Amino acid sequence: MAFWPGLMGSFMKYLPITLIIVLTSSLLVALVINPVFTSRYMAIDTKATNALDRARKVRNTSILAGITFVIAILAHLGGVIWMRNSMLIVSIFSLINFWLLRPASFYFQENAMPWLEMKYYQFVRWGLGGIRPWAIFGGTFLLLFVAIIALGIKSPKVEFFPVADPLYINAFVELPLGRDIEETDKIMVDLENRIEKTLEPYTTIVDAVLSQIGENTSDPNSPPEPGVTPHKARLTVSFVPAADRNGISTFEVMEKVREAVKGYAGVDIVVDKNADGPPAGKPINIEIQGQDIDKLAVLSQDLIHFIEEKKISGIEKLQADVDVGKPELIVHINREAARRFELSTAQISSGIRTAIFGKEVSKFKDGEDEHPIMVRLNERYRNNIDAILNQKVTFRNPTNGKIVQVPISAVADIEYASTYSSIKRKDLDRVITVYSNVLKGYNANEIVGQLKEVLPEYNWPPGFSYEFTGEQEQQAKDLAFLSTAFMVAIFSIFIIIVAQFNSLVSPFIIMLTVLFSTIGVFLGYVFTGADIVIIMTGVGIISLAGVVVNNAIVLLDYTNLLMHRRRDELNKESEYDLPLPEVQEAIIQAGARRLRPVLLTAITTVLGLVPLAIGFNFNFFTLISESDPHIFIGGDNVAFWGPLAWTVIYGLTFATFLTLVVVPVMYWLSFRGIRWSRIRFGTGE
Repeated sequence: MAFWPGLMGSFMKYLPITLIIVLTSSLLVALVINPVFTSRYMAIDTKATNALDRARKVRNTSILAGITFVIAILAHLGGVIWMRNSMLIVSIFSLINFWLLRPASFYFQENAMPWLEMKYYQFVRWGLGGIRPWAIFGGTFLLLFVAIIALGIKSPKVEFFPVADPLYINAFVELPLGRDIEETDKIMVDLENRIEKTLEPYTTIVDAVLSQIGENTSDPNSPPEPGVTPHKARLTVSFVPAADRNGISTFEVMEKVREAVKGYAGVDIVVDKNADGPPAGKPINIEIQGQDIDKLAVLSQDLIHFIEEKKISGIEKLQADVDVGKPELIVHINREAARRFELSTAQISSGIRTAIFGKEVSKFKDGEDEHPIMVRLNERYRNNIDAILNQKVTFRNPTNGKIVQVPISAVADIEYASTYSSIKRKDLDRVITVYSNVLKGYNANEIVGQLKEVLPEYNWPPGFSYEFTGEQEQQAKDLAFLSTAFMVAIFSIFIIIVAQFNSLVSPFIIMLTVLFSTIGVFLGYVFTGADIVIIMTGVGIISLAGVVVNNAIVLLDYTNLLMHRRRDELNKESEYDLPLPEVQEAIIQAGARRLRPVLLTAITTVLGLVPLAIGFNFNFFTLISESDPHIFIGGDNVAFWGPLAWTVIYGLTFATFLTLVVVPVMYWLSFRGIRWSRIRFGTGE
């Protein structure tokens, strides 16, 4: 994953890089630092064996709680809030630990865990008897197919990237090409009044409203448009942080704004939220390719009408990225007249350009700063076509050396026309893109699926083609990479485990647990109906593989250790020479002995991910400094990290059952198969 290509890779690579650094550091801590600390400072907490020991522990705990409580009172009187809160926390948790957590831990260690190990011991012994191992193994495979079929029947919505509540929304306003910026300003003033009335019920969550007209107002997720854009504007509504919104969804505000901006004839207004993650293009993005730009422009508009007639729900507004109505003023130069006056076309065009845009004739120095001096027509003449054409081009006649002045109108005339806003190419073909956003509550993949069904019905002229690009193209690329990354990760793990166990059977068992762990992921999404987010769900499955592999390795490694011990005790040449009851007992004991670490790994991982999955926010710093932890559920992070956390939770919950039950069954079946093969054919692993 650290080699993820493209913009998405640049955005997501910090996750695997961080995990690599952290896990490498944790390996050093586990192998070097923890043994030192354990040997010096670790002591086993035991229950008091007599009344005297219990009284001493009660006294010590009470003294500690009392001292910290007194310090808290003194800090309160002195106005030191952070110390007061810190001491209160220490005092309260000391009492909770002694009177509640310690007894609970002793009960769990002395009663609950032994009972659980005994029941597990009995269950595994029952599962390894008769044909039940084959039933469990076959049933697991059957459950995998059932989970896949259920996912296909009750198919959840598939999204490319996590979608959080908008931090801000933009209303992109586009008037017909050629409209003056003052006309755009009039529309924006009326639009501001409409939106202000719409936002009145939501003033508590609105942070600011900003309007911008002219340059840099195009949608950043749309193809850039060259040149100035006086006919475009943008209105931005920004919101307060998620913790201060009192449970109000900003998607609701965005839908209200969408309704408010309707009704402007001839004006295209698109309302969209801020982009989540790196830019990936529009969710609906159809590129039409061909050589004839005139036919291509007509085809794009006809295609928009065709799709609109199909009444596909969820499409906000289809637009083409090339407009055909851009006004143009063509200056035709009479070359015979220009030659008669000894005037070149370059001089004529330079005179017109200087009049409109200006020309740098010198620089004004102010200390170390230089400012260009521009010469051009006064503004009242600059926008007057007759004044521009009547200006004289001054030059020296090359034949006689005299200064000559010729009006531009004497050698040129004008023509009003229209042209394209831009001409774009892809792979040498001209291309026009038809694009749109998707309305809230609709899924882009479902809409694109409907478009793929209806577009073949359109009568495409020869020489023209189309393809879905934008978010759909990026989604396909990233899905292909994640699939490849998953397979490479599995293969790498397999090679490492083969080298570690010096066997092929154990690695295959571990790889099967990774495959079976996806059952929990599939069933989790089927039962909850949550949306599958390709990026974060894919990363979650890859992360899940690492945790599942660790649990399976712990169990199999200890099973092999017990097998080696039994072989040495009975003086057998190979583990496969052991009596089957001895092998079965070793498998059962290994599961019972490793029940605790496997369960603790699963429980701590699942419980640790729950706050991330539900968006539980707790501020420890403000708890100490302000006595307010600012607790709230949700926020922007849950939309991003939630799919990853839930994927690991679903998969690991089921994978724990796999590790504790199915792995011993697979080990037992593989051992019996190899033993039978050695007896019948004289072969081994």
